[in-house]
Amino acid sequence: MSLSIGIVGLPNVGKSTLFNALTEKAVAAENFPFCTIDPSVGVVAVPDVRLDRLSEMSKSKKTIPAIVEFVDIAGLVKGASTGEGLGNKFLSNIRETDAIAEVVRIFDDSNITHVSGVIDPMQDIEVINLELVLADLQTVSKRIGTLDRDVKKGDKDAIHEKEVLLNASQILEAGKLLLGNVSDDDIAVLKLLGLITIKPIVYVLNKKAGGFNFDEQNDERWHTLMTFFEETKAKYVCVDAGVEGELNELALEDRDMFRQEYGVLDNGINDLIRTGYDILGLITYFTTGEPETRAWTIKRGSTAPVAGMAIHTDFKDKFIRAEVIGWQELLTAGSYGVAREKGILRLEGKEYVVQDGDVIIFKI
Repeated sequence: MSLSIGIVGLPNVGKSTLFNALTEKAVAAENFPFCTIDPSVGVVAVPDVRLDRLSEMSKSKKTIPAIVEFVDIAGLVKGASTGEGLGNKFLSNIRETDAIAEVVRIFDDSNITHVSGVIDPMQDIEVINLELVLADLQTVSKRIGTLDRDVKKGDKDAIHEKEVLLNASQILEAGKLLLGNVSDDDIAVLKLLGLITIKPIVYVLNKKAGGFNFDEQNDERWHTLMTFFEETKAKYVCVDAGVEGELNELALEDRDMFRQEYGVLDNGINDLIRTGYDILGLITYFTTGEPETRAWTIKRGSTAPVAGMAIHTDFKDKFIRAEVIGWQELLTAGSYGVAREKGILRLEGKEYVVQDGDVIIFKI
């Protein structure tokens, strides 16, 4: 599956620095607004110790992880929904992604400018989300107008779509994001319009080693953020994008010592990748053998034939059955042969719902 997460935020909050740390791909990160004009795309491996251990067991020649695309998108400013700054380009790029990583600064540093002149992460979130809401409101209002002719003719599909859009319009006019405020059935209709606020969001709280970080200083701005996340049930991760970027330049054996030196013990980058994977409703299953061990990305709730389509589209129609075992069970057994002898390798049919961490052999 091709899945992408757009990195968005106001200018100079660390978007491009974060992108560098994620992908080890150099992009412009100068200290002034709009330095990132064209989006850069980086393919990022989803960290998964299960994959590595299965590969070791099978003595695989190749190990292929699951991936997520991260897209570094031009900085948004107030008025983007009406074309301010690079607003039109920003909105066009973000519509093409599956989810949003919204970056906000949670540190004070007078040497790094902020477009509003004030470091207030909650204010940043309100500015960004309002611009996304206003952009969607324009799209919804325009679509409602084009439906009127078919509605007057009594077209049932048009009537239903207009009802969904009128409800969405009320939510947007109240300044709210659509995701979490409309039903799944309505989401299916709204997706056809390429709306932005139906996309899942993970908030990325960018820190700075040695700086005045709000979470470490018990700052009121931190408490305000936590209240917002709790009330909206939003996902968030803390990342020191600058340190994580520097870590990419070090040998693996030196990175732990570097983390200790800077007091950055958590790997925020891995947390972000995993959270991005999670908010997209994805799980991983594995295939393993001497030629290769591979992680396959599927939607949570997929049946075995649908999961097989990740390997080849023919697997759905030609599916007969699947041999399935949990990754930990297979590692404990030590091989497929032992697992078969012990009777822990299960045969599953077309109705089987694949679970995260399953190791599967498809029979077609």
